[in-house]
Amino acid sequence: MNYYTIKDLETLSGIKAHTIRIWEKRYGLLVPERTTTNIRYYSDEELRKLLNVSMLVKHGYKISKVSVFDNDQIHKEVLKLNEQSLSSHDIIDQLIVHMVNFDHKNFEDLLEQQIDKQGFEETFMTVVFPLFEKIGIYWQIGSIFPAQEHFVSNITRHMLIRACSSFANHDASASVLFYLKEGELHELSLLFYQYLALKSGYRTIYLGQNVPFEDLTKLDGLQDIDRVFTAFINGIEPEELEEYVKKLSGIFKRKKVFVTGAQVALVKPILPSNFKVVTDVRAFKKYFGTLSA
Repeated sequence: MNYYTIKDLETLSGIKAHTIRIWEKRYGLLVPERTTTNIRYYSDEELRKLLNVSMLVKHGYKISKVSVFDNDQIHKEVLKLNEQSLSSHDIIDQLIVHMVNFDHKNFEDLLEQQIDKQGFEETFMTVVFPLFEKIGIYWQIGSIFPAQEHFVSNITRHMLIRACSSFANHDASASVLFYLKEGELHELSLLFYQYLALKSGYRTIYLGQNVPFEDLTKLDGLQDIDRVFTAFINGIEPEELEEYVKKLSGIFKRKKVFVTGAQVALVKPILPSNFKVVTDVRAFKKYFGTLSA
């Protein structure tokens, strides 16, 4: 079981700590325990309840009414909201509830519903990636623990892999190699860019995360590669990044190489003429126009 401070509850629910205390005192909504130094702390169950209650209150329910609901009734009312046309912020709030509950089915079902409404690409742009930005902030301040982030990452990773596997571009006229260097483990954005490349008609060679540099030197002679795409996300010294780019250029000097990631934006390395920086999805689509059939 995990325990949360009132500040954690405020961060995750968007409800001010002062308001949470009023709801406790006036309506008995939560019953925190206390440390030996008299500091409130809350259980997983209480966090889940507050997340659900805050969602209902944000959609016009009176706290005086919600406070007398039992957990089953609260859950039913939240499911009713799910049937309505909700904003991206509302969807993200619901996904966070499912994350805290480790509720794989409802998490994935909710994303699938959004994909049916908005399309795969738009759902990832307006819901999934903003969700991860929020999770990143929560993780940094200690309001969630790593297993919750891994839970969400694995679900969305599998969704991306399934979406990519639906394309059959084996005879495409151009190919793109996707990979992350050794030590780079966060591949969701790389998978998403692979999806965009496949959608545009490219054949892709996807190596994924943590690829040794020596493997790239062998691959160039074994595969017909037109373009290379990689990302630099983890912290890296400017000299190390520029040295890596230089070595990469030595292997793929006659190829177009595309780089993205926070470290590229931060360091702004000197790049060879055949390298391009992909700042966002719009830039990717500009460089990777749809291939003719």
